[in-house]
Amino acid sequence: MAVGIFDSGLGGLTVLNAAQTRLPEVDFLYYADSAHAPYGVRNAEDIYNLTRNAVQDLWSRGCDLVILACNTASAAALRRMQEEGVPQGKRVLGVFVPLIEALTERQWGDNSPPREVAVKHVALFATPATVASRAFQRELAFRAIGVDVEAQACGGVVDAIEDGDMILAEALVRSHVDALKRKMPNPQAAILGCTHYPLMAEAFQAALGPDVQVFSQGDLVAESLSDYLQRHPDMLGGGEAGYLTTGNPQKVSDRATQFLRRQITFKAA
Repeated sequence: MAVGIFDSGLGGLTVLNAAQTRLPEVDFLYYADSAHAPYGVRNAEDIYNLTRNAVQDLWSRGCDLVILACNTASAAALRRMQEEGVPQGKRVLGVFVPLIEALTERQWGDNSPPREVAVKHVALFATPATVASRAFQRELAFRAIGVDVEAQACGGVVDAIEDGDMILAEALVRSHVDALKRKMPNPQAAILGCTHYPLMAEAFQAALGPDVQVFSQGDLVAESLSDYLQRHPDMLGGGEAGYLTTGNPQKVSDRATQFLRRQITFKAA
């Protein structure tokens, strides 16, 4: 039995790794659309079509529940997929929910009116497509008032990580944090709104300073998934577990092994 985890590339491995640690008894089928990465520079229609095709492939392989580990896909495709209809017995969930739960300190099922929360100034680091969608701000506004969100599009970071150039990725992180601080000098919290970015969490924290609380998605999503599966054990699904990619399996396997520091072997999707 496997839960599907989808990402445009390798960033979702940060979510997968946390989920495997939190839920060792659950099998996962990870799907990287590496041939079309990065999604963050694509338009909304492209992102929707690519995401829908990948999710349908995971459903066809027996994954009743699919997690969109890709923030760009969650921002640009999730709502439309849900509005257009999900097959009976299937579910697709995004990754904004656990972040907003943590930031606002309220459960997703809490449908009370928006209220003031402790954090007033939030920096959002994300891909250009996620920033353009304003999906994070929209979902946050349903639950909290008085929160100033300053978004910074982090062009180039995903490409550098996917290419394994961590020196360039660190330099880009510092540059993007500097740009954010020119707009919001004193953020209280920072959202790493791309699943690639936890791989650079130390660089973000160093550039932001020790007083900024950095919210990283892996552990938050894993804890939320654990809670969801306890309430919906029927969503474990069936089928194969493992790693699939639309890109070059050997190249993607080498990068994944480097990221997670354990042997990861991808097969062609």
